[in-house]
Amino acid sequence: MKKIILGLTFIFAVTSLSAKKVKFAVDMTGQTISAFGVHIVGDFQEAAGYPLNWDPAATTLTQEGATDIYSVIVNIPAFAKYEYLFVNGDQTYETEFVPDESRVGYNFIDNRWMYVDSLSNDTSFVGAILFGGNAPTGMSLVRFKVDMNNALPVSSNGVHVGDNMNGFSSTKVPLYSFGGNIYEIISYYQNNSYAFKYFNGNTAVTTETISGTCDVFGNRGLIVTKDTVMSEVCFSSCSACSATSVKEINVLISVFNVFPNPAKDVLMISSTKNDIIASVAVYNVTGQSVKEVSNVNQSNYTLQNLNLSSGLYTVKVSNNNQQSQ
Repeated sequence: MKKIILGLTFIFAVTSLSAKKVKFAVDMTGQTISAFGVHIVGDFQEAAGYPLNWDPAATTLTQEGATDIYSVIVNIPAFAKYEYLFVNGDQTYETEFVPDESRVGYNFIDNRWMYVDSLSNDTSFVGAILFGGNAPTGMSLVRFKVDMNNALPVSSNGVHVGDNMNGFSSTKVPLYSFGGNIYEIISYYQNNSYAFKYFNGNTAVTTETISGTCDVFGNRGLIVTKDTVMSEVCFSSCSACSATSVKEINVLISVFNVFPNPAKDVLMISSTKNDIIASVAVYNVTGQSVKEVSNVNQSNYTLQNLNLSSGLYTVKVSNNNQQSQ
């Protein structure tokens, strides 16, 4: 039996003229520093103004005083995931070996990664990570993972995790999905006991309901003694999602591509199956329509002169059969 996905959406980011400041830092304690310096390499370099991505000699880190910390601050677009590696020297073979817990981890990719989630007027900084290590000195890595398949649709405001250290904030720590509705993020903690919970959105009322063996006074419990990759658990559950709890998704009748992402003033939509685009609507994070076009009747269409403010937006594309994606 074929299942038709209705009401799926594309989410894209709109950039502003001022990009987000991000600080990358590495702790080179115990390392013999190369005469060619310490660098960082990644897929953010072109966005930060360097000629090429993955150029190990282009982005030099500066030593912070007499410490073993080397750092650089770059301006890069927000609402994006970036991959990177530190380099003790200026050659690709001099990049660090990243432990499994910190890796992207999919398709055997062994890069570090981070998600930049806002354009607020501050500097995103995860800390000075040990070269070839998982966390800053004196801290442990915790990789949160939550399966949202029993909580679909995922909020256009994103999935978040809050803990007792940030007042169970529903906005401060967004999670990122590599696919399959599994959301995750890497954070760093002192070894201690903590309580946390997930949010399907960015307000207090979007929190999960915890009951069962993992219930710690209405939250989840976490004891940090070492670098830890959390097991995937279902939202509002103490265990992994069962096959019956996953909403059935088999065949997508109408497939459209929306690009570029991030976007600014122009957004292009194309059909991969020559389906005719009937209408296009753009919504902000509150669900308010900011742009609607009907009677498109084309398989490829370009939205122009969007003039949208920075943030996340949802695009709904409908074909002539009133199927929406």
